[in-house]
Amino acid sequence: MKKITMLFLLGLALGSQVLYAAEKGDGKQNAAGKGDSKQSFWQKLRIKIESMTPQKKTSVTTATGGVRGAPGSTEDIYWKNEATGQTIASEELEAFKKAMKLADSDDKAQAHAAFAEFIKKYPESSLRKDADQALALLGNGSAPSK
Repeated sequence: MKKITMLFLLGLALGSQVLYAAEKGDGKQNAAGKGDSKQSFWQKLRIKIESMTPQKKTSVTTATGGVRGAPGSTEDIYWKNEATGQTIASEELEAFKKAMKLADSDDKAQAHAAFAEFIKKYPESSLRKDADQALALLGNGSAPSK
C-alpha cells in the first residue's frame, strides 16, 4: 500500500511539472521544430500593442478613501503578480498603430517616417524602445511578416 501511494505521489508530482511547463508555453514547438521563444520582433510587438489599454486624459481630479473592512469592488483590488494590461494615452497608441499598419503594408519609407515622428512626438513613451528597434529593422530592410 505504501509503494502504491508513493508511486501515485511521484506520478502526480511529475505530471504537474509537465502541465506547468505546457501552460507556460515551454513545450510548444513550431513547424521548424524550434520553440516559440524565437518569435519575430514584429509578432511580439503586435501582441504587446493588443494588450495595451488606451487611456483618455481626464481633467477632473478625484480622491478616494477607504475604510478598513468596508466592502469594495473586486476590479479595484490590486493582486500581487497579477498580469494587467499596460495603459497608454489613446493618441500615443493610435500613432504607434498607424506606424505598424504602414510597416505591414510594405511601405517602408512612410513607416520609417511614421516611427520617426512617433519618437519625436512621444520621447518619453513606454513604446520608445520598440519604435527605435522598428526603425532599425526598417532601415535594414526587414519588413514584418504577415
